[in-house]
Order: sequence, then structure tokens, then C-alpha cells
Amino acid sequence: MTATRSTTRSAARLAAVQALYQQDMEGTPLSRLLKEFHDHRLGATIEDEQYHEAEGDFFDDIVTGVDARRDDIDTAISAKLASGWSLDRLDRPMRALLRAGTYELMARPDVPVASVISEYVDVAHAFFDKKEAGFVNGLLDGIARQVRAA
Repeated sequence: MTATRSTTRSAARLAAVQALYQQDMEGTPLSRLLKEFHDHRLGATIEDEQYHEAEGDFFDDIVTGVDARRDDIDTAISAKLASGWSLDRLDRPMRALLRAGTYELMARPDVPVASVISEYVDVAHAFFDKKEAGFVNGLLDGIARQVRAA
């Protein structure tokens, strides 16, 4: 059975968050990170679990885009955090998730805002509780209102 575009993009988003997390944890160089995910993770079977086929170009765009625009992305996220909070106070998986979602909102006008937010809320559910998923929803909505205002 062939995966649908929405399924392959969902898998690409989840993999991108995982790759960005790994980069944050280990400082893996971008080219090695992308190669590792293409060779061993996207659509692979790991520990008897079959990972969904992912849209490779979309995955690459998110990961390389976040890497290239990290300062702008981090500024946008930081501006939406509550007083007294900084990006460094967020745990690494949350930072990776917010960076990927913010990048899509900033750089992928071809993807509707509602789709971006919904997809990253779904990713949040894979790692966090309902409260954190609500945080992702609110923060990305605030960023969308700012960067997609036009």
C-alpha cells in the first residue's frame, strides 16, 4: 500500500523533530545527520517497529531550514514565551518541535497554518502530555498570527 502525501509528510515532521533533537543533544554535523536519517531511519524497521515512509525532500527542507534560520526561529519563539521563560528552559524535544513548526510557518506558505499547527500538536502528543500539546498549539498559533499576518 502506498502512503499518502499527508502520511509521508507527517512522518517527515516527526523524523525532523527527532533529527533536530539529536543535533541539539550531540552536535551532529548537518550533512552526517541527514545521511544517517536517510540511510537508517526514514521508513526503516528499528527494534521490530516499522517506521512510516517519510517524504525525504520535506524532511530535508525542515531540518536544513531550521539549521539555516535558527536565530530568527529562536527569536520568534522566545518572543512568545511567558515572562521569565527562555528557550533554554524548555526541554530539548520541545525546542526541536517548536523550531520545526516555526520554520514551517515562516518558510512554507504552501502549507496551511491549520495543518502546520495540527501536525505539530500531533507530534507533541507523541512526546508529551495534553498540557504541553496545548502549549505547542498556543505558541505556534501566536507565531502564525505574526509571520503569516500578510
